[in-house]
Amino acid sequence: MKIAVVGTGYVGLVTGTCFAETGNQVTCVDIDAHKVARMQNGEIPIYEPGLDVLFDRNIAEGRLSFTTNLAEGIQDAEVIFLALPTPPGEDGSADLKYILGVANDLGPLLHQYVVVIDKSTVPVGTAQKVQAAIAANATVPFDVVSNPEFLREGVAVEDFMKPDRVVVGTQSEQAKRVMEKLYAPLVRQGNPVIFMDERSAEMTKYAANSFLALKITFMNEIANLCEKVGANVDDIRRGIGTDSRIGKRFLFAGIGYGGSCFPKDVQALARTSRDYGYDFRTLTSVMAVNEDQKKKLIPIVQDYFEGNLEGKTIAVWGLAFKPYTDDIREAPALENIKALIAAGAKVTAYDPEAMDNVKKLLPEITYCHTAYAALDDADVLMIFTEWPQFRTPDFDKMGKLLKNKVIFDGRNLYELSTMKEQGFAYYSIGRSALVPAEAALAD
Repeated sequence: MKIAVVGTGYVGLVTGTCFAETGNQVTCVDIDAHKVARMQNGEIPIYEPGLDVLFDRNIAEGRLSFTTNLAEGIQDAEVIFLALPTPPGEDGSADLKYILGVANDLGPLLHQYVVVIDKSTVPVGTAQKVQAAIAANATVPFDVVSNPEFLREGVAVEDFMKPDRVVVGTQSEQAKRVMEKLYAPLVRQGNPVIFMDERSAEMTKYAANSFLALKITFMNEIANLCEKVGANVDDIRRGIGTDSRIGKRFLFAGIGYGGSCFPKDVQALARTSRDYGYDFRTLTSVMAVNEDQKKKLIPIVQDYFEGNLEGKTIAVWGLAFKPYTDDIREAPALENIKALIAAGAKVTAYDPEAMDNVKKLLPEITYCHTAYAALDDADVLMIFTEWPQFRTPDFDKMGKLLKNKVIFDGRNLYELSTMKEQGFAYYSIGRSALVPAEAALAD
């Protein structure tokens, strides 16, 4: 099939590259001329494990190309994906200006039947708006389909090539046949392509991400209560996660969720609820708890330093909102670092992939080439992202580099027994603080 993908962010580039990998002819369109030039030269603009291999291969084999020209990009396309940003406004609503702007441009450029696919996460009713915007100037038949993505950053390629399910919102039999043909190579093992109406498909994406955010937030509240009653949230996670009705995933306590999807989608669903006169109380609580949870460690660090962080050096491991990505959108690390700086602390930081992105926002902190370099002469360590290389470090080396053998862990990377053996003071989420007598504050 001939496919056009408008927008080359995480969703658009993964979508275009993976469909090229299944043998389609894909043209990606973006208005950023510099970004397009980089991709034309074989430079991938995002970090996503495994994507570079497919990207290089499909460019080399002539199945994947890039342009800034919308008319050129959609020429003879059977399907056109809209994978454009929908940033949240101050009121939480999704901004549709990019999607509707392209929809307005598409109408006069269509010369044969085409399926236009909303791949972006959009509010209920967007497909209808896109349909109207295209129809205002179109002279040929077309259909608008809602096809939400369920990609996890860090494993997006695997999620795309082996989807749990594909959700398609359309009431057109012709569009349904096109979508079945498009996704057939990806669901050969029998995973379902679920057809429904457009509004239900749009709501499905928000419902899925909001439910996962709810699971994370519930466990963080359980963790907070565990600290008060003397229970261990890790034991509770294992105790409830083996219940098949609950499942094991998204039950890890920490300093809250971030990223490009959960915060935005929860806000947008809450806004939709208000627009329709419904008070979605659980979502209101999820947002409030998550904002508090992000900076849960800050008062603990301040207490450790007896209320005075002035001149202290805090080492930070992890800047991305999750491992295996360079995405820092809504990353808890950013809010924590800003709070530390505001309190007078200095910050030395390391992240395997996200440092270049953070430098644009926080140039005043020190960025290090290795995790251990960030510890050198720092007073304490704070961990904000659960990168696998942080899980089994050289604790002896860490203890020699840090002024104080103290770790504030927002992702519960280490067992309490290990920290006790290594002689670290250790503060984590939902577990008793480990404060050895010998871990006194250094002069």
